[in-house]
Amino acid sequence: MTRPDDRSWVERNTRLIFWALIGICLALLAAELFYEHHAHFEIDGLPGFYAVFGFIAFVFIVYAGKGLRRLIMRDEDYYDRR
Repeated sequence: MTRPDDRSWVERNTRLIFWALIGICLALLAAELFYEHHAHFEIDGLPGFYAVFGFIAFVFIVYAGKGLRRLIMRDEDYYDRR
């Protein structure tokens, strides 16, 4: 007798979800080439600028969070000490 798979649909299809997101991002990047921009600065008129800027901002937030964790982290038994 075989056990049914206890994993959720998302856990079973992570590879499909990953490649679907990559495809959507590439399609949106390609669509940006046909969209007329009204750039305020020269740099934000470049194709893909907002995708790159968003990725860099996300990476910065993750690493800033790691740094904050070191700054404000307490010992595991911090509240249980007497």
